Amino acid sequence: MLEQTTDSPSAPSSDSLSTDTPVMAFAQLQLAAPLARAVAEMGYESMTPIQAQAIPVVLTGKDVMGAAQTGTGKTAAFSLPLLHRLLKHENASTSPARHPVRALVLLPTRELADQVAQQIKLYAKYTQLRSAVVFGGMDMKPQTAELKKGVEVLVATPGRLLDHIEAKNAVLNQVEYVVLDEADRMLDIGFLPDLQRILSYLPKQRTTLLFSATFSPEIKRLASSYLQDPITIEVARSNATASTVQQHFYSVGDDDKRRALHHVLRKHQLKQAFVFVNSKLGCARLARSLEREGLKTTALHGDKSQDERLKALEAFKSGEVDLLVCTDVAARGLDIKDVPAVFNFDVPFNAEDYVHRIGRTGRAGASGLAVSFVGGKNDARLVADIEKLIKTKIELEAIEFDEDGPATGQGRINDGRHMYQDEARDDSRRAPRSSERGGLRDIAHEGQYARPARDERAPRRDYTRPPAPPKDPFFDQPYEPSIAPEVKPAWEAAPRTGARSISANIKPKRRVAFLFKAADPS
Repeated sequence: MLEQTTDSPSAPSSDSLSTDTPVMAFAQLQLAAPLARAVAEMGYESMTPIQAQAIPVVLTGKDVMGAAQTGTGKTAAFSLPLLHRLLKHENASTSPARHPVRALVLLPTRELADQVAQQIKLYAKYTQLRSAVVFGGMDMKPQTAELKKGVEVLVATPGRLLDHIEAKNAVLNQVEYVVLDEADRMLDIGFLPDLQRILSYLPKQRTTLLFSATFSPEIKRLASSYLQDPITIEVARSNATASTVQQHFYSVGDDDKRRALHHVLRKHQLKQAFVFVNSKLGCARLARSLEREGLKTTALHGDKSQDERLKALEAFKSGEVDLLVCTDVAARGLDIKDVPAVFNFDVPFNAEDYVHRIGRTGRAGASGLAVSFVGGKNDARLVADIEKLIKTKIELEAIEFDEDGPATGQGRINDGRHMYQDEARDDSRRAPRSSERGGLRDIAHEGQYARPARDERAPRRDYTRPPAPPKDPFFDQPYEPSIAPEVKPAWEAAPRTGARSISANIKPKRRVAFLFKAADPS
């Protein structure tokens, strides 16, 4: 369980907005009628804190640097005001020149880019604004065809966007708005050079919005380089976890983690859950092991193709799959409704990833459960880093297993590690220690541990060398030559032919008659 050590949010700076924002309804916003209609159909009524503070600021055209807990609606916070301001450019023309890229949204992962693009399409479905998404792992030809038709809102990952820029498929000289979503993640995976190249193609006069769940010194340096007098919005203490998520840390050995997973699933009667691991190999192996144990499971990691990843997400969203075993590729921004629990099968190496992992549950004010399995000294060190980041006291809990649980603690654990369960040894077969020999002498007198008599023992093998065979006197005689010394060997006694410069094996040339032409007497 967690014990909160401090509840006071960080004090806002002079250019920050207060976190004490009253609950506002979307009807209070002066959004355009097509956007208000789409929002009403999607069931949006009251705004989250980040939406209530960011939307009015973005509507004024100012740069924003927003920090909010993951799952609080950052996508709507920047999408709705951007679409509202872009309505002045909407038109029904079929000419691509009338539909240049006006807004650019950059995200770190393919799944997040696809999700944001779908949300923007829903918000803009009653407008004539066009939107498209480009990301890696897919064929460029369909994306190129869509870009050639013209789009006002382009959602992209940095790598694939650079591919289209170099291929002259995307022209960004009329971009008015740039959104960097999950910017800290983009820096973590090395997208800073790509971001700098992309931003160099954009006009100097633009509105830049930076949204993230966490703020690091690198993010602040990036903001100071590309944002102009930004308004800082922090609706929660930096790196804080959602208060609606109940967090548990169980002290479990590495061999018992799968058994603990089954126990928690049965105890809380969970139908679906994320299961996070640290490695792609461990993700695939754990998914296969859980599938063999009767759970509907699929794996999601970076080695899968984009088509496989999308199919895995769709299967999980539709309820065909109970557990989604994944790496941190799914820890950022994925919005899957009504996921009741998140399991950290492996404690994340980066403490900030813990905040994003448990943010997959308890979204939009719903309750959620986050369970982490801690085993070994290395996990204890990682938990200490999490405790320092979220400024919350973490207490490890013991877990009592059900007797009818699956026997996952015997044999090899096929979850990406080479772990073996030691077999129980029979004490009656254990050899006595040297310190117990004195006691065994006393027991031997009572007949409880008496050694068998020598006659009762199994016959010992005889390792003595067999006797040598008799010697043959022939081999003891001295060497005597069979030919007298004065007799020469046959190869020396043979008569020698005349000296030849060639081998005797070469046949001599034969003389043949030859007719010569008589000389001309004249």
